Amino acid sequence: MDRLKSKIRDIPDFPKPGIIFKDITPLIKDPATLRLTVHQLLQPFLCRDITAVAGMEARGFIFGSLVAWELGLPFVPLRKPGKLPYDVQTVSYDLEYGSATLEAHTDAFNSDDRVLLIDDLLATGGTAKASCELVEKLGATVAACAFVVELDFLQGRSLLSNYEVHSLVHF
Repeated sequence: MDRLKSKIRDIPDFPKPGIIFKDITPLIKDPATLRLTVHQLLQPFLCRDITAVAGMEARGFIFGSLVAWELGLPFVPLRKPGKLPYDVQTVSYDLEYGSATLEAHTDAFNSDDRVLLIDDLLATGGTAKASCELVEKLGATVAACAFVVELDFLQGRSLLSNYEVHSLVHF
């Protein structure tokens, strides 16, 4: 995981003073490291009964769609409000520096779907917990959550105590 960690740079005071943003763009710019990241994200779930992958806007789309493609499964985007053209279900939540809302189409999942949630970063856990709630509100089951980066000091994993959590790089 040192190879992945070396491709994540710190951007101080973004998006506001006091926040150190973990920038994954150098990681996704390097095809070999991106491939390694995707394979490490999906590895624990290769022989599992996963039926769909969901990713949170926006960087979760990058990793989630690649994981779904590798597993041969459908990908469901969990979007910001007003981006989806069909009937939606909504969940609002608090972030470490504000609040947000996620939406998904009401027909995004089947009741027997077992969903792998993917995002780039687990910080305080608000987005991930809201994503789990949205998947469950739509009638599916959250099989697990997987992240490229976990900021351990923010203890976001504690909000996900009812779910299996897999993270590649810890800060």
